Amino acid sequence: MINDNIKRYRKEKGYSQEEMAVKLHVVRQTVSKWENGRSVPDAEVLIRMAEVLDVSVNDLLGIEIERDDVKDLTSELARVNEVLAEKNRQENLVKRASEKRGLILFLSFASMLAVLGIKNPVVSVVLSGGCILAAVFILYRNLALMTSVTTDDMRLKVLKITTIFNIGILMGGIILAALTAAGVLRFSEQEEKMTAMFIVACIMVFMGIVSPKLPFTRHTGLRLPWTIRDQETWDLAHRILGYISLPLALLYVACSLTMEPFQQITLVTVLLWIGIPGGISYIFYWRKIHGNVLP
Repeated sequence: MINDNIKRYRKEKGYSQEEMAVKLHVVRQTVSKWENGRSVPDAEVLIRMAEVLDVSVNDLLGIEIERDDVKDLTSELARVNEVLAEKNRQENLVKRASEKRGLILFLSFASMLAVLGIKNPVVSVVLSGGCILAAVFILYRNLALMTSVTTDDMRLKVLKITTIFNIGILMGGIILAALTAAGVLRFSEQEEKMTAMFIVACIMVFMGIVSPKLPFTRHTGLRLPWTIRDQETWDLAHRILGYISLPLALLYVACSLTMEPFQQITLVTVLLWIGIPGGISYIFYWRKIHGNVLP
């Protein structure tokens, strides 16, 4: 790109940015912007720059143009400026997304520290839950920024609905945990079992509905090492999740109501729910990467 060429030829001549600016009758900050890809010089300045650096205009542009006249240069510089503007826009988006991810990660660690470091169970639950809710809320507000899904894409609505559902489940869990820790609510063993069964079944059914519509992201969905690396693998895993969620949820409810122990039934159900699409998608990913040889 032109910015790299300007910097390289300037250094070959042994000029500082300040010396280059003086020769071109501009300020040093302008040269810095050119070399950082924040802007491009106009056609007349580019011609003078080529003379100062003892190179051709084509060398600075990094391409071959038919004539070195102002009209040709203006057209080419306008194109380069558009490319740089788009590049800078993408870099700014990546930077903002990284800042949001860092904040979410910080809140996640703060939640764990609240659980480990605060002895009062009510305060611990409220602070930990508050950190998690804040992290999920930040994710909700920045879904378009942190994914490639545009605001007019229907898939963004699915992400928002899913995030709102997650917030609702978290808020309900935090409130129940806080009230239970404070002694306001008391559940019998059977009531605890029914409440847990209801929450797990609701999550499974909901995810079965939205999974086939979830776009390829790294923060919402079946985030396994192989699903987040390949969109086809991601799509396959979530289609399978959509197929099996409702039958597994119904089977889970039936077994929970008629069999013991409840914890083992829940564990096996969750492992099947994640393991079936995870295992099939892993085989698909392996065969896609390594050919048709099974792992």
